[in-house]
Amino acid sequence: MRRREEHGRLSEGDRLEVGDRIKSGQTHAEVAVAVGCSTKSIQRLLIRTGGLAPRGRNRSPLHLTTAEREEISRGLRAGDSCRAIARRLGRAPSTISREVAANSSRKRYRAWRAERRAAEKAHRPKVAKLARCPRLRRKVEGLLAERWSPQQIAHRLRLDHPSDSEMRVSHETIYQSLYVQTRGALRKELTAYLRTGRTRRRSPSHRLGVGRLKGMVSISDRPAEAADRAIPGHWEGDLILGKLAHSAIGVLVERRSRYVLLLHLPDGRTASDVRRALVEQMITLPDQLKRTLTWDQGKEMAEHVRFSIESGISVYFCDPHSPWQRGTSENTNGLLRQYFPKGTDLSAHSQDDLNAVARQLNGRPRQTLGWMKPCEVFARTVAVTD
Repeated sequence: MRRREEHGRLSEGDRLEVGDRIKSGQTHAEVAVAVGCSTKSIQRLLIRTGGLAPRGRNRSPLHLTTAEREEISRGLRAGDSCRAIARRLGRAPSTISREVAANSSRKRYRAWRAERRAAEKAHRPKVAKLARCPRLRRKVEGLLAERWSPQQIAHRLRLDHPSDSEMRVSHETIYQSLYVQTRGALRKELTAYLRTGRTRRRSPSHRLGVGRLKGMVSISDRPAEAADRAIPGHWEGDLILGKLAHSAIGVLVERRSRYVLLLHLPDGRTASDVRRALVEQMITLPDQLKRTLTWDQGKEMAEHVRFSIESGISVYFCDPHSPWQRGTSENTNGLLRQYFPKGTDLSAHSQDDLNAVARQLNGRPRQTLGWMKPCEVFARTVAVTD
């Protein structure tokens, strides 16, 4: 055994040798014998360093090198502009100006200090801001307990502490501290105060879904007459989902009159189920009331081309995450939740039940219609088109 076992520490050279030997395929025991320490020491070293640490920081060609920082320092002392220094280095002027601004000022810029700061910023893993700032953590936890969203907290802290950078945090940092175990600076039980109440975060791929519908026509290509509501026959559609998304009701609303039709989906909400229910409802309407249908990009409309052929109605799709493009449908869904609360089994309602609800909604006077009822406006429209 070497003297390393006596004082219990490995030198920098020993640590590099450990890395080289592990990379070559040697076992922990073989490395321990070669370096002169215990197997536990090798294991502790690898755990502490997160595995095999590289000999030096792998610098991206986009990042400034030490030599370039020295050239910046010399150029600033000589009175050169950032643009002149950038030309010599083959860099963008904005790269040089950001480097100088991030490291004090033109007069106080030092290459060694900038290099050290860059190395510290590049070090991983980083200690989360909420973990190293107890005052900020207590404030965030208190606001989460008040059921503030991370976005509300982040923006309000900027207003309340405009000159205190320590009391600022992004909403993404709050989410990571709640959901990512290795960055868990916040108590995990605080997730119960979030609007969703989820204990695990959903990925963007979950929200976006996988793949796109074939043959979609964007809402931007929808006839202009559909937007101003002057001409009847332009519809918006959506599904409202029941408990665990195991049941659904189809919703159609005519944009001009706000007239509602509800679709019974007893067999599920697959594309074929939705297509059949839509066709059965829409083919009963006069041709003048079958112009367009606007829907979101849900997979239930995967058979939209076949629906258009069978019904004669063109289908247009909203942009992702743009519910305001179907404002009439979104508002109607909110009204329907009075009858069909979230978390309930919607398959328990028959088509007769849905028709009764639709009659109530269509019989309510609406301010946007000058306090006329949707059924009255729709009836006038049908009478004119007959």
